[in-house]
Amino acid sequence: MRYTVTSALPYANGPIHAGHLAGAYLPADIFVRYLRLKGDDVIFICGTDEHGTPITFRALKENRSPREIVDYYHEHIKTTFERAKISFDYFGRTELPVHYRVSQEFFLKALENGHLVKKIEKQAYCEHDKMFLPDRYVIGTCPYCGAEEQRGDQCEVCGHPLTPEKLVNPRCNICGGSITFKDSAHYYIKMQDFQTRLKEWIEKNAHWKPNVRNTVLGWINEGLEERAITRDLAWGIPVPLEDEDIKGKVLYVWFEAPIGYISITIEHFKRLGKEEEWKKYWISGDDETKIIHFIGKDNIPFHAIFWPAFLMAHGGDWILPYDIPANEYLNLEGKKFSTSRNWAIWVHEFLDEFPADYLRYYLTAIMPETRDADFSFKDFKAKINEELVNVLGNFVHRALTFANRYFDGKVPEAGELDELDKQAFEEIEKAFNEVGELISKYRFKDALKRVMALAAFGNRYFDYKQPWKTSKTDRVRTATTIHVSLQIVKALGALTEPFIPDASEKIWHLLNLEEVKKWEFTPLSPGHKVRKAEILFRKVEDEQIKAYLEKYLPVLLEKYFPQEVKAKKKEEPKKKKSKEKEKAEVTEMGYIKFEDFVKVDLRVGKIISVEDHPNADKLYLLKVDLGDEVRQLVAGLKKYYKPEELLNRYVVVVANLEPKKLRGVESQGMLLAADDGERVALLMPDKDLKPGARVG
Repeated sequence: MRYTVTSALPYANGPIHAGHLAGAYLPADIFVRYLRLKGDDVIFICGTDEHGTPITFRALKENRSPREIVDYYHEHIKTTFERAKISFDYFGRTELPVHYRVSQEFFLKALENGHLVKKIEKQAYCEHDKMFLPDRYVIGTCPYCGAEEQRGDQCEVCGHPLTPEKLVNPRCNICGGSITFKDSAHYYIKMQDFQTRLKEWIEKNAHWKPNVRNTVLGWINEGLEERAITRDLAWGIPVPLEDEDIKGKVLYVWFEAPIGYISITIEHFKRLGKEEEWKKYWISGDDETKIIHFIGKDNIPFHAIFWPAFLMAHGGDWILPYDIPANEYLNLEGKKFSTSRNWAIWVHEFLDEFPADYLRYYLTAIMPETRDADFSFKDFKAKINEELVNVLGNFVHRALTFANRYFDGKVPEAGELDELDKQAFEEIEKAFNEVGELISKYRFKDALKRVMALAAFGNRYFDYKQPWKTSKTDRVRTATTIHVSLQIVKALGALTEPFIPDASEKIWHLLNLEEVKKWEFTPLSPGHKVRKAEILFRKVEDEQIKAYLEKYLPVLLEKYFPQEVKAKKKEEPKKKKSKEKEKAEVTEMGYIKFEDFVKVDLRVGKIISVEDHPNADKLYLLKVDLGDEVRQLVAGLKKYYKPEELLNRYVVVVANLEPKKLRGVESQGMLLAADDGERVALLMPDKDLKPGARVG
């Protein structure tokens, strides 16, 4: 069997967090490592998505070019995946000539086959910024579920695709002002051309996850409509037509991004000097190839409806996806990840403090395969210490220690096997079969549990046989116990490879094996020399978690270290008394404790819009750019600042206040300012920092 396996192309506009890893990249890597152990022909393809408004929006905010943004984040994301041991065969990018060429070919073939139509439609336009606004540059209220602050491409709450004109109360996401709609010519793909064929194809895919299949069929049953595949944007792949109406426009990123799977595969084989080899993995022939796309649930419509439609529109013998396993979302301590509020586990930061295997093990153990999951530091510590350390690590260490202590580090010859010895070999065989079956069905949590069940069996076997006692009375029995235990260790060395590859390699090293790992069991030969036992895993200590939280998530310190917080609170009155003696006026103000101060999230912001409050003469409505989002703030600054004095000014914002309505308008934060009783002055950074930078 041949496989083409992909993970969703991450936008090159920011780092990777644990939710991304658990959703599309770790499950794909587990699956691919399993296929390689089986000896299947598989390529694992991914790369950065480097066009579209996420890139241009970040470039605009940071006053940098899109090229600078994508170059930086391509390398950052690639390095992060390497550190997390995600084993792509090739990690490419869509800002390469081959991707331009293939994407333009797809556009022209769809046009030639009659599946595209040019239409002049009203497009969102900002009079303030003098530009047409791509969908992500427009925000408003979702007409389907009523969620506010949704972008004009897709609702993040209900998942419905959107267009700017469908939004309720749409406005510009750059300046925050109202928008108009002007005529603009674009090409649309006639999705209705593929409705029947798509439905028949999806109904045949009974092996798909129910969440994917039901979502897609629901969409199709609502009726597919024409959808724009070009846009008014300077950064992207030019539309390959000599047409004045389309001059200066680019291919819509949602059209060309999935084509990146093909172009990156082409680039991969070109670099290997096998330029025609890519066709085996994308074009049907004599041999069967299965294409599997691992994604998060927000990508379901684009991979299960639009992408197959693009392949159909091109024509030819393209292989349609065999499966599209989509995971749900990962939350952090019961709340959704929020990059703008720094409520996230950034993978590169986490790997600075903990081994990659720890993150991989925990994310697999809680993987959001059928429902949203929750990352908890308490649970993380428990699973690593009680499972990896106490079960797997303990068993491997015991077996190797006794082999070295009593048999000179060699695999001893086994005596006659009793029923429990025979059961051990049966458990090994069953583990390979059952873990493989579970992985092939994308049940990675259960597969990992089954691996750990074999390690737990090994510990029970070792305890029951009591080699520390039989070593004094029955050397043959002891030899048999250690022989069997080392066979279990070898099995675990292969079985752990998809999940925790560093530990798998270390087990292989401790067993002194040079053979290539396979998804089958061949026993160690008597007399084979193993190395001295080493500790596989070290316990996660509170100090490690504390150090991580202090550095990256200080708001969680009080939750996890309440006793220390209490101790500091008890010391505080003493300090306060001495301060009161020194400076009486400070007594009236009091002091806040350090652990209270770190709860305040101070961020650098840039004021991008200033308007009068509709219901108050002394208040302004400000739009403040905080890096990953734009906040609306109500500020009593009208007496002290003119609008032009505030526009484009850098300020300091309290970013984690609960929203509050002031004279009927919601304020989503607070500006820091000084007040001497007569005048008010905003506190500002002395240098222009990136919006969203932390202050502390």
